[in-house]
Formats: sequence, structure tokens, C-alpha cells
Amino acid sequence: MSDTKASGKVVKSEAEWRRELTPMQYAVLREKATERPFSGEYEHEHRRGTYTCAGCGQTLFESDAKFDSGCGWPSFTAPAVDGHVDEERDFSHGMIRTEVLCSKCNGHLGHVFNDGPGPTGLRYCINSAALKLQPK
Repeated sequence: MSDTKASGKVVKSEAEWRRELTPMQYAVLREKATERPFSGEYEHEHRRGTYTCAGCGQTLFESDAKFDSGCGWPSFTAPAVDGHVDEERDFSHGMIRTEVLCSKCNGHLGHVFNDGPGPTGLRYCINSAALKLQPK
């Protein structure tokens, strides 16, 4: 049974997540998998709109912040709303990275790096399977 606590967090059982998400969305959002580079639906997307979390619908990124980084995944310079994206240290795969998570459902989105363009200098490298585009 889905539940939203007073904190605004979305809490669901793993069975609910599996029923509601595609296998790729589940692998990325719930198991921290990564799509193959250049394979995601939004890698070469140029329509204007808002990118929301595929797990819970929370606003994450605006198309105005999207840029072509050449890395193989959709890249953004900044989240759309402060507080909608959480960051945690990720020590997996023999690297030290900063993981990016949806603050509402704790879904894995991707990672953020310090090699992006101005004004932030950041590159939020996000899996397409973690996103849904709401065109404007």
C-alpha cells in the first residue's frame, strides 16, 4: 500500500515499485543501476519542458538547464527546485562520486560532477529511465 508520510516522502513496498515501474526504471531507481551510455530516451531530447521523477512525479530538472555534455546521459546544470534532489557520497565501483537521489521517493537518478558549464560548473548526469518529460 502506497503511503506518503508527513515528511512528504513516498514510501512503497518493493512489490509496489515493481508493479508500477518498468524493469529498467526499477533497476535504475530502486537498485541503483545505470543505463548504457547513449541508449536512454532523453539523451538527445530537445523539446522544452520539465523533467519529473519517473518514480513519484516530483519536479527535478527544467529543459533550460539541459545541455549536451557528450557523456551519453542527459545532463543538467542544476535542479529545478532546491531540495528536490538529495546528494550522497558513492564509493561503489572503486570510485568516489556524488550520487543524486530524488528527495521525495529516494530513487537513484545518477551522479553529479564538477565538470559542467557555467554558471554552476556542475554536470548532473541523469539516467533517462529515472525521468519523465512533461513537454511545455
